Amino acid sequence: MRWLQRFEPPIYALLRVVAGLLFLCHGAQKTFGVLGGKAGEKLPLLIQAAGWIELVAGALIALGLFAGIAAFIASGEMAVAYFYAHAPGGFWPIQNHGEAAVLYCFLFLFIAARGAGAFSLDAALRKRR
Repeated sequence: MRWLQRFEPPIYALLRVVAGLLFLCHGAQKTFGVLGGKAGEKLPLLIQAAGWIELVAGALIALGLFAGIAAFIASGEMAVAYFYAHAPGGFWPIQNHGEAAVLYCFLFLFIAARGAGAFSLDAALRKRR
């Protein structure tokens, strides 16, 4: 579908924003107990740290502000999450329910490598300088 290539910058921005917002929701769930999380539940320190990483990194990725750094950290967090929480449940991600962690890991690694793109706060700040 070559005709879609001309829309690559806004489509990439949409991908980045949606992925960032979904990741932020995971963080809000762990951190604040909203969106299906359990309010007032005392989570282990590692899970609390994951929640804050997801909340902050998700917001930064969605906004496109320091998105490369935030995405790199988020990618690493998802790799740790996969091996810590999912891999013990079986080899294949479909077996151990780790598909989302693997997909987020590689999606954020791609964003880290590619950068925030044209439709981002990073790009707007670069233009101002």
